[in-house]
Amino acid sequence: MVRVYVSIGSNIQPARHVRRALQDLRREFDELQVSPIYASAAVGFDGDDFLNLVVGFDTGDTPEGVAERLRRIEDANGRVRGPERYAARTLDLDALTYGDQCLRSGRLVLPRDEITRYAFVLRPLADIAGDAQHPELGRTYAELWAEFDASEQPLRQVSLDEMEAG
Repeated sequence: MVRVYVSIGSNIQPARHVRRALQDLRREFDELQVSPIYASAAVGFDGDDFLNLVVGFDTGDTPEGVAERLRRIEDANGRVRGPERYAARTLDLDALTYGDQCLRSGRLVLPRDEITRYAFVLRPLADIAGDAQHPELGRTYAELWAEFDASEQPLRQVSLDEMEAG
C-alpha cells in the first residue's frame, strides 16, 4: 500500500461537488484523511472563487490506475474538458503525490508542480501531511508552507455548511 495525496477543487456549485467528491473518493478508496477546506480566487481566469482541499488515502493501485479512477469521478460529477487549461469546473481532482515516487509519463506528473506554486494546494497538503517530505525537494510540506509567500494568493478557511448557507 502507498499513501496518495489528491487535491480537490471546484467553483461550480462547489459545496455540492466537493461533498460528492468526498463521498465518491470514500467509495473508491475507503478511509480518507481530509484537510480543512479553503476558498480562493480563480487563478488564470476571471471566475467564481474555488473551494480547495487535499485528501490522503492508502491504495495498492498503480499511479495510472489512481489517475483513471479520479478522472471517472470527475466525469460522474459533470466535468467538462475543454481546450483551455484555466476554466470554471464542477470538479478537479489531481493526484499530487504517490508515495515518494517521481514520475513523468505523458500527462501524469508526480509530484505535481502545483504543490510549490499554489497556496490552495500547498496549504491543505501541509495541514494533513506537514511532516511528509516532497519527493524531489527533500523538504517537508510544513517547511515549504512556512517559506511560501502567500501574499498574492489569499486563502480563507471555510466549511461546506457555511458555503451552502451562503
